[in-house]
Amino acid sequence: MNKTVIAAVALGVVAFAGPASAEKLKATLDGKSEVPATTTSGTGTADLDYDAASKKLSWTVTYSGLSGPATAAHFHGPAEAGKNAGVALAIPNATASPVKGEATLTDAQAADLLGGKLYVNIHTAANPGGEIRGQVTK
Repeated sequence: MNKTVIAAVALGVVAFAGPASAEKLKATLDGKSEVPATTTSGTGTADLDYDAASKKLSWTVTYSGLSGPATAAHFHGPAEAGKNAGVALAIPNATASPVKGEATLTDAQAADLLGGKLYVNIHTAANPGGEIRGQVTK
């Protein structure tokens, strides 16, 4: 009887193990993280899920308090905090918060993402180089 219970428990564990879950990452956006820093009262967050098997990145970016409507949003990199870099990945339809989207990353983009070398930047007419920014971290 004990062998039957152990076997059943073992099978149950295997049945419920399932695939690995997506890696959770985030960014906290503000003007002081911009380079150069802005004096905006705007803030935001980016909540990210990354599935290494499919290289699929999904995001929800929320923001408020900007100097005006958002004109664009991007993931920039590779760059560490305090350094600027070019656009690595566009965030479409960022003119209203929240912004949801997804993309399949290249190997290089995935390495930069997991290495902490991407940041999220929200642009406005008053701050075309970026009004709020946040480094993506685990």
